Amino acid sequence: MAEQSIRCLTLMLIVILAVWTASLFEFCDARRGGHWRHRAVSASLSSNKKTKSHSGHSSHNNNHSGSKSKPKPKAKSPPKEAPEEPPVDDVPPQNGDSATYNVLDFGATGDGNTDDTQAFQDTWAAVCEAAGSTMVVPSEYVFLVGPISFAGPNCQHNIVFQIDGTIIAPESSEAWGRGQLQWLEFTKLVGITIRGNGVIDGSGSVWWQSTPLDEPDNEEKLIIPLNKTVLHPPVPVSMETGVKMPSIKPTALRFYGSFNVTVTGITIQNSPQCHLKFDNCMGVSVYLITVNSPGDSPNTDGIHLQNSRQVLIHSVNLACGDDCISIQTGCSDVYVHDVNCGPGHGISIGSLGRDNTKACVSNITVRDVIMQNTMNGVRIKTWQGGSGSVQGVLFSNIQVSEVQLPIVIDQFYCDKRICKNQTTAVALSGITYEKIIGTYTVKPVHFACSDNLPCVDVSLTSIELQPGQERYHMYDPFCWQAFGQLNTPTMPPIDCLQLGKPSRNRIQSDHDVC
Repeated sequence: MAEQSIRCLTLMLIVILAVWTASLFEFCDARRGGHWRHRAVSASLSSNKKTKSHSGHSSHNNNHSGSKSKPKPKAKSPPKEAPEEPPVDDVPPQNGDSATYNVLDFGATGDGNTDDTQAFQDTWAAVCEAAGSTMVVPSEYVFLVGPISFAGPNCQHNIVFQIDGTIIAPESSEAWGRGQLQWLEFTKLVGITIRGNGVIDGSGSVWWQSTPLDEPDNEEKLIIPLNKTVLHPPVPVSMETGVKMPSIKPTALRFYGSFNVTVTGITIQNSPQCHLKFDNCMGVSVYLITVNSPGDSPNTDGIHLQNSRQVLIHSVNLACGDDCISIQTGCSDVYVHDVNCGPGHGISIGSLGRDNTKACVSNITVRDVIMQNTMNGVRIKTWQGGSGSVQGVLFSNIQVSEVQLPIVIDQFYCDKRICKNQTTAVALSGITYEKIIGTYTVKPVHFACSDNLPCVDVSLTSIELQPGQERYHMYDPFCWQAFGQLNTPTMPPIDCLQLGKPSRNRIQSDHDVC
């Protein structure tokens, strides 16, 4: 009996042990399964992102698909299952992925006669709403477009304006009213790119022949032809006679208050006034463009900068009737290289300080430039009576051919018949000229600095300038109140530069300092 009881007790213990062992195995297997799922989710995340919760509840809350708002990558929690492909909104816009809007689809005709202004406006309205989108001006069409503003700041970022066709400005005075300061304007945009192989044509000749010429630059008074003929031939008259255009002439292409601006590939020609202007912009890149206007077209600067920073201009061909590149007040961190300039008035900083204003320009580099048949080479020009400063300027590896005045500092600039003498001036310091080589036709160097605030730290290295064809009266190098150093012998000798620093140099007031 006792033996039977022992057998029953043993059998019960075996059954209990078997049941307990099976339960333990299922529990451990469940833990092992949960751990694997957690590792699978973690492996799908970036190594530098950590989740705040490992619970299935948190994952479930972030796995709903009913919301239409754009997901924020940093706010995502791990989903239950292996992650799916990210939604389109999470992928940065790439070539081919963004929306494309063709002006022909919005009613543009492109025959060169029909006014396509409204079609361009409608196309821009659609482009403006889609980040990374492209507005296309197709090739083999000519679009007549009046004054228009492609405006932000409510536009999406990184818009591309693809110009492969030709855009022309109207030649009738009715289209301009009393006058416009710009023709095509892009304002308050972020990441705007103008690119393509097309042409922007300002139809400028009708403006040039119907408006009076401005007074000439100071330097033109020095340029006296030997045969006493007129220095510049008359501006050619447009084929359309009897057209009276407004006295205010527009800039062809202007950018205002924009960040990360790129202009590349296009040709801008025959602008009524300046061709390409940047005002109050930061982060500007201009390359592989062409500016083309006659050398006698008035006030047609190639590229004009004012109040703009972090500017890169390179690999451009600029032919115009004024400065190839003009750098005005408020500009800093400007780098210009690999430029072909001519015809034109060269590359200029200024004019600065007009009407007793304050001007600040700093950290300007201009190098690897070829100039042919220009009035000036590299020039700094300021008005009497101004304040502020120009400092940290480098002109390097400038090749000049038949340039009238290769090196110019003019602190007595005046484009009027009479200018009042004043004692204050924009201070010039740290101006470096190196490896400026070629031929001149009037005067190799002209340094005319302020009496009360002389130019200081003017440095000359490897200056080799020889007289070219004898077409004008020739002058020797000229210096007035210019102080600095000659690091190498120059050709011709520039003995007029005063070495060292001036003994009496007015200290600038807080109002003057930039």
